Amino acid sequence: MKILVINTGSSSIKYKLFDMRNESLLAEGTVERIGEKECRLVQTAGGERIEKTLEMSDHRKGLADIIDLLTDAKHGVIRDRKEIGAVGHRVVHGGELFSAPAVIDESVSEAVRANAHLAPLHNPHNLTGIETAMSFFPDVPHVAVFDTAFHQTLPPHAFHYGLPYEFYEKHKVRRYGFHGTSHFYVAKEAAAFMGIGLDEANLVVIHLGNGASVTAIENGRSVDTSMGMTPLEGLLMGTRCGEIDPDITFYLVENLGMTIEEIHNLMNKQSGLKGLCGKSDMRDVLDSVARGDEKAKLALNIYSYRIKKYIGAYYAVLGRVDAVVFTAGIGQNVPVIREMACAGLERLGIRIDHDRNKESVRQIVDVAADSSPVRILVVPTNEELEIARRTLDIVS
Repeated sequence: MKILVINTGSSSIKYKLFDMRNESLLAEGTVERIGEKECRLVQTAGGERIEKTLEMSDHRKGLADIIDLLTDAKHGVIRDRKEIGAVGHRVVHGGELFSAPAVIDESVSEAVRANAHLAPLHNPHNLTGIETAMSFFPDVPHVAVFDTAFHQTLPPHAFHYGLPYEFYEKHKVRRYGFHGTSHFYVAKEAAAFMGIGLDEANLVVIHLGNGASVTAIENGRSVDTSMGMTPLEGLLMGTRCGEIDPDITFYLVENLGMTIEEIHNLMNKQSGLKGLCGKSDMRDVLDSVARGDEKAKLALNIYSYRIKKYIGAYYAVLGRVDAVVFTAGIGQNVPVIREMACAGLERLGIRIDHDRNKESVRQIVDVAADSSPVRILVVPTNEELEIARRTLDIVS
């Protein structure tokens, strides 16, 4: 079966097409700037990169152009859209309703819509992608795979906030966690690498991309995670502030006259690395550090310090840790972050080997010292493949 995986944003569509007989990637691409006069469609297939500038008024036109390229006589990888046997969709927020993927019907679509208030920047656009794709592929199953689903095993003492209980009862205010598809995929890969079952593995998994989160995994189950009701809580990120004193919000309103919309934009899009040193991309931050930029040095120190704090906290939660696992763009490709985050944790049995930790990573490696009781793994993530696997599982 060939499975198309779609991740829809406000003005973008990311996609990958897999042949699940051998889990081979047939094509992957992105559409950006949907709704603008000049949109960019980039696809890589069989080592060939195609880039087109097109006019796309909406997501329907964007998906139509993607299908045209996938089936193109010269550059395509399938003869006809009928070769696609199922479509998997990334959906950010499933609330408490979904602890596993779900075949999409009207009730599932309504549930995604109902959870939109919990993820207003994501769920409405995910739903647009679902409705658009279902119009192009009406005769195949569509499956929603939720970022929050893996974290539905969090115990009550980990997911409740210290607010009046009625806010949870009436409004479902609680910790949900995100990046669950990545954390689940990486945990399985790490356990297999160590030769143990996932249900035996105690892991601290650290997903470091533009968004970043840490999850404590006990016997293969998520028992705590750094992101909260929204993806804003927890680690310092590219443009998100992470955890702060909640009263800062009221200070900004009362003393600076900021509106709720301005504060929301500030904390989600103007803070984090960008707010501290003007650079949201870690590569740019490291370049600035190399040039002696003190603000960039501070940003790097805060970023790695927050990770270290979570490693220590989740070690205490788990009691026994088989491996600390780094993944995603920064986790895989920035050795200095791994080294800084693990420095000083030797008494916890976490000892990194400087020479092993020098490189970016394309396949699973163990960068721990031989004397380290706790493994330090770098595991490339593949959320889209995991979505395809879960889609295949449920439609089979």
